[in-house]
Amino acid sequence: MTLRLLIDECLSPQLVQLAVAAGHVESTCVRDRGWSAEKDWKLVVLAVEGDYTLVTHNAVDFHGGGPGRLGGQHAKQSIDAELVCLHSVFVMDLECQRDLFALARAELTQLGDLVNQALEVFELKDGSVEIVLYDIPEPG
Repeated sequence: MTLRLLIDECLSPQLVQLAVAAGHVESTCVRDRGWSAEKDWKLVVLAVEGDYTLVTHNAVDFHGGGPGRLGGQHAKQSIDAELVCLHSVFVMDLECQRDLFALARAELTQLGDLVNQALEVFELKDGSVEIVLYDIPEPG
């Protein structure tokens, strides 16, 4: 399955090249779309309208506190909100971003789509990785 991934400005735009090389040829980044100055709520609207899956490290602004504490900008969208969040207890340098992004892409390949869902990839203190998938609730 081919995805349209939108890499947030808090992550390296080099992740776009990795997405394109993996076959997600319509992937782009916030910077290249000219959306760097957009507020989070507007960025979510643009991602949904463009049929993008947003990939970010700035997760709390977009999903709230995670499973059990949802909120944020994606929860305000009525349909097709798709979110991938990369987290690490370590510095999110380019190598870390690449590694976590590769794990997220592998998981996305198995899942197919993320309509109204969030996929979170966590690198823990011991170096292990936890992947969590959950529904983004409809606005209430």
